[in-house]
Amino acid sequence: EKFAGGHQTTTVEAYIAGSGRAIQGATSHNLGQNFGKMFDISFQDEQGKSQIAWQTSWGLTTRSIGVMIMVHGDDAGLVLPPRISPLQAVIVPIISKKLTMEDAESYCGSILKDLVDSGIRAKYDDRKMYNPGWKYNHWEQKGVPIRIEVGPRDIEQKMARVVVRFNGEKTDLPIEGLGAALKDKLETIQSQMFEKAKSARNEHLVQITEWKDFVPNLEKNNLVLTPWCGGENQDWEDWVKNKSREESLQARGEEGEDERTATSVAAKTLCIPFTQPDLPDGTKCIASGLPAKCWVLWGRSY
Repeated sequence: EKFAGGHQTTTVEAYIAGSGRAIQGATSHNLGQNFGKMFDISFQDEQGKSQIAWQTSWGLTTRSIGVMIMVHGDDAGLVLPPRISPLQAVIVPIISKKLTMEDAESYCGSILKDLVDSGIRAKYDDRKMYNPGWKYNHWEQKGVPIRIEVGPRDIEQKMARVVVRFNGEKTDLPIEGLGAALKDKLETIQSQMFEKAKSARNEHLVQITEWKDFVPNLEKNNLVLTPWCGGENQDWEDWVKNKSREESLQARGEEGEDERTATSVAAKTLCIPFTQPDLPDGTKCIASGLPAKCWVLWGRSY
């Protein structure tokens, strides 16, 4: 697929493990000169001659934020990668009869200063109207990468409990050098979140050469890489969409789906990957049986 009237389109396709669907994380379009001609957009070149402008279009804005939320989020709320999270760490005092807010303030304040001095975007949650459990839930929903819990025993031992949002890991660390330690921890979390998402995608990326394997792999929430006879064969792409819908509904025991649905069971072409596997001579297109020209990635999408 390409932008209507454009010359070429490139796309970054993301994989949503929770639904097994692909979604465009970003696109770029070489619009060519068609729109320049249509709207009379011209410029004077170095020789003083009038030329029709070539144009491009780039989509890397709110959609990427939405895709990030879908890729990393869980049933408890947002899970934000540290590098883009507005708040990277939050300190929550465990207030009780043994520890008043006033007693916790100095200790938590020193932790906050250490974090900020280490370049961490941090906050001390000293709100008195909410209990610790409520605050835990609140900041989990917000997706803050690290929560620091401080109770009376932590103050006695000059420690703090560090809880990681994306995997629930809990570690008791000394407050001496905590800022530097958490600075490194945030980079580790960033890397681990990326590897988790990448592994989920790779585990659901399959390469096949026969139609009989196509729909069964869609039903396993897989992205499917197949030999293809080229984008000029639009009729065969439509055939794959219709045939995959028909076989998927049959496998599910369903009679049909609403034509307006945003989550069709039909497969569609996602992209022609820049990195192409070897394509041996004589390889046939999975749909038409014509000689294959490339490998194309299929999947269900939003």
